[in-house]
Amino acid sequence: MTATPEQADTLVTVIVPTFNEAPNVAELVRRVGEATRGLRAELLFVDDSTDDTADVVRAVAPTAELPVRVIHREEPVGGLGGAVLEGVKATTSPYFLVMDGDLQHPPELIPALVARAQEPEVDVVVASRYIGDGSSEGLSGVVRQAVSSTSTAVTRAMFPVRLRDCSDPMTGFFAVRTAAVDIESLRPRGFKILLEILARHPMRVVEVPFVFGSRFAGESKANLAQGVHFMWQLAGLRFGRMSRFAIIGGMGAVANVAIVALLTTLGAPWLLAAIVAAELTIVGNFLLQERFVFRDLRHEGKGVWARFGQSFTFNNVETLIRMPIMALLVETMHVAAVLATAITIAVAFVVRFTFHSRIVYRPRESSRRTQMVEREAEQAGDAPAPRTESV
Repeated sequence: MTATPEQADTLVTVIVPTFNEAPNVAELVRRVGEATRGLRAELLFVDDSTDDTADVVRAVAPTAELPVRVIHREEPVGGLGGAVLEGVKATTSPYFLVMDGDLQHPPELIPALVARAQEPEVDVVVASRYIGDGSSEGLSGVVRQAVSSTSTAVTRAMFPVRLRDCSDPMTGFFAVRTAAVDIESLRPRGFKILLEILARHPMRVVEVPFVFGSRFAGESKANLAQGVHFMWQLAGLRFGRMSRFAIIGGMGAVANVAIVALLTTLGAPWLLAAIVAAELTIVGNFLLQERFVFRDLRHEGKGVWARFGQSFTFNNVETLIRMPIMALLVETMHVAAVLATAITIAVAFVVRFTFHSRIVYRPRESSRRTQMVEREAEQAGDAPAPRTESV
């Protein structure tokens, strides 16, 4: 792509993927223009809309404080992530910054993100809702906030090393040093493009807290279909570890039944047989997980006995909690026993996998992140901060 003289002088391209955001365009352009005065920025909308969003962008562009462009895609290949990738391909700027078009991401934070991105040894600057003064209060309702927090926890559990320096891989507000990304390696298939970038590249990440605001106009595009796309994206990026965890869990379930059958045949009381089978299965699962699921993480954190103690305790507590819940579903809510069993096992699987990845096999904080935290504390005149990872 041949850049115009104006584009060649651009430091950062602010990429805004849009879908039917026409009422937000004028205000977004105004606030981005004010926030980026003197920053050599351009604003690029990549639009998949079925309304007049692209026309509104073209209408406000001539009076904007910064260069404004729009790419309208007739075929929204790759969803929101594909739109961002299209925007990156259409710029020659050394940095690009991604934000939503509904003003839930405050444009006033753009200069801070770009300034951090220009620091040595930084590839990505993430605007995080989960550190410092950050907040997700702009999410509509307790349910959406809970879904967002849970999704973040599960995602970090599936990529414990790549995401150990990133508390908010689900955010859509971040700045990237363009040269750090291999565009051809990206396979966007949903709306979490930052996860795609971090999962496929060994990126050096820093974070800036931000408060996720309320929409300026219009309605949220979040729906069940997007949730399905996200799960598909997550599975595509990291299916191996979770699938091995599931296989071992299934083998443990079969072994549990076999041990109970053997002991009761030999005359042992069924309750004693069930307890012995459960404990042997828990120990066996731990040994197999050590060897086949979390082998690469065994030397990243705590010692083997600490890992065993946490795993053993959690699995026993989880079993004690799951049984009464299943009884409640069957006897009080009249859910079929087979369905109740399937539901509780599925939920327990996700909870167990998340706990083991995020707690039992949690990697140490990277030395680079620790050094940056200590450096920032020294610059602020404080003592070095405790070496803990934001969750």
